[in-house]
Amino acid sequence: MILSVSRRTDVPAFYSEWFLNRIHEGYALVPNPMNARQVSRIRLDPQVVECIVFWSKNPAPLLLRLDELRDYRYYFQFTVNAYGRDIEPGLPDLNERVVTFQALSELVGPDFVLWRYDPILINASYAIDWHIEQFTRLASRFAGYTRQCIISFVDPYPKNAGKMRQADIKPLETCQMIALAEAISPIGDAYGIKITTCCEGIDLSVQKINHASCIDRALIEKRTGKSFAALKKDRNQRAGCGCVESIDLGMYNTCPYGCAYCYADFSPALTRRRIAAHDPWSPLLTGKLSEHAIIREREMRVYGSNVPGYAEMELLI
Repeated sequence: MILSVSRRTDVPAFYSEWFLNRIHEGYALVPNPMNARQVSRIRLDPQVVECIVFWSKNPAPLLLRLDELRDYRYYFQFTVNAYGRDIEPGLPDLNERVVTFQALSELVGPDFVLWRYDPILINASYAIDWHIEQFTRLASRFAGYTRQCIISFVDPYPKNAGKMRQADIKPLETCQMIALAEAISPIGDAYGIKITTCCEGIDLSVQKINHASCIDRALIEKRTGKSFAALKKDRNQRAGCGCVESIDLGMYNTCPYGCAYCYADFSPALTRRRIAAHDPWSPLLTGKLSEHAIIREREMRVYGSNVPGYAEMELLI
């Protein structure tokens, strides 16, 4: 099983104590995002968790406790943009995040800390030239600390449309995407950072920028030293997503960052309630288990093997 921690909220930044408590107890409870009464019990011991993919904008709270994950294999998707507090109001200072990135890379290795420069958006304050300048500055500081940068362009969703209008955020036109790609591709080359795209329909291969898989079979194999030929594409993601299947531990409306482009926190009032209801010792990320909840053991599949001709093995718990 591949564990995603998490597309839905920043667990390393805000819930690392909860996550490590769950690791030590060997399980977590995760409500269905579409039906909170349906709750999955996720087994978390190293026998079935073959790789953890962390997503974060500030994993500093987890850095000093990585030794508690010594029985696990993992890598990080670390988002670092240079926007101001008008777009990303809840983030630490940019320099602090850069230093955290460098420190994490020194612990984990540059192959396993991926820099995400996303989402790329434009308005009166953040034009294409601004992005080129900031990307260059960040790439110079990440040289030697990462091998890959994943970019994406902001997408409007019904759940973030209001916030995007308020910040006057506009999706990029195709010509703007190409112009930016042409500018940053050689910058990445100069600093030894391969640039790829996340879930983008546009073809930037002429600019030497190809599509990425954030939960990437090849990187998982490199991290674990095992073959994952049995892993399939994740059907629960968008059509253009190349990620392989995983189980996510997060919950929507639990992140305090307040980013203007975010689709995962679409109800400020609900977010405040859920943050207030967080208990680091609970099997749930937030809130209490309803008396009407239906808990089901999640079927766990172990995919990796060093044995040639390996067929998928299923562990039922």
